Amino acid sequence: MFKTIKIRPIEAGIVFRDGVFERLLGAGRHWMFDPWGKLKIERAQLRAPWLVHEQLDMIAKSGVLTGRATVLDLKDHERALVWVDGRFSHVLGPGLFAYWTTHRKVEVELVDARTVRFAHKELPAIARQPLVDKLLDVQAVEAGHAGVLLIDGNFVETLPPGQYAFWKNVARVKLVPVDLRETMLDVGGQEIMTADKVTLRLTAVVTFRVSDPRLAVSVSEDVRTALYREVQLVLRAVVGTRELDALLTGKDAVAAELEQLVRRRATGLGLEILSVGIRDVMLPGEMKDLLNKVTEAKKAAEANLITRREETAAARSQANTARLLAENPTLMRLKELEVLEKIASGGKLSVVLGEKGLAEKIVNLL
Repeated sequence: MFKTIKIRPIEAGIVFRDGVFERLLGAGRHWMFDPWGKLKIERAQLRAPWLVHEQLDMIAKSGVLTGRATVLDLKDHERALVWVDGRFSHVLGPGLFAYWTTHRKVEVELVDARTVRFAHKELPAIARQPLVDKLLDVQAVEAGHAGVLLIDGNFVETLPPGQYAFWKNVARVKLVPVDLRETMLDVGGQEIMTADKVTLRLTAVVTFRVSDPRLAVSVSEDVRTALYREVQLVLRAVVGTRELDALLTGKDAVAAELEQLVRRRATGLGLEILSVGIRDVMLPGEMKDLLNKVTEAKKAAEANLITRREETAAARSQANTARLLAENPTLMRLKELEVLEKIASGGKLSVVLGEKGLAEKIVNLL
């Protein structure tokens, strides 16, 4: 009829009679009257420290846990951070919970989940716990990026690089990472017809970066693709109004106009254009041959002109020399002696005498 129950110091006895909670037993030896065998004692470990039981609501309502345990009854919008012996343990969602406080130091921090973004000084330690992802969505914004925070489809703020957490099942949260670094975009293989009906294949290079992350996310689904299409349209508008010769000789002017138009359109996408240039201009095969022939003819004409200029200059120089010698007999005499000196320096002088006048002249010179 009597039962002897021994409860150790690290235990608590939960007494049920006929399936209904009756009371709580502390450490020690207890004698229980049970003539019909309807008594049931369950032992709970006080060092656990979480008290889990299907009749926890009845146990908590009886008041027996006062001074022995911390009881939490969390509403739908409430969350609780549990710290055991100074170390973070886990996060609690809505529901009824109890923690023994007799053998372990349990601290509970209540949080209102209606503030969707969860900010805490110990967020790195909280995020490391394996079961936290059931209630918290932890995301990171990498260096060189910005995070555009949208809640229920509405823009909230732009977040700098760092780690962020958001409560799950409260609202639709989307953190869009935006790369703020300088980016190069190749717009290649664009076949465009010039004003004089010549089809070219152009490749343009655009260097840009995101200046307004919110605008870059909200205006276009893919801002890079949108910029690519804008550059395509501007290329056709700029090249289509120029003839081939003007395009080939004024590539810098074309690039400057292209950059101005692209910059104007990119501002509406939240982008800053750093530079725009035309990298390659490819012509059809027959057009290349034709241009090569034109270039060859131009170079031949230039070479011929230079040759004629040189011949004219040489003739003019000879004429000036002849006139100078004719006007100065002494200079003519010196020139003749200079020529004879060059001939004599050869080591052998052969003089062929012809008619009398020529021989006398050579003898007189010698």
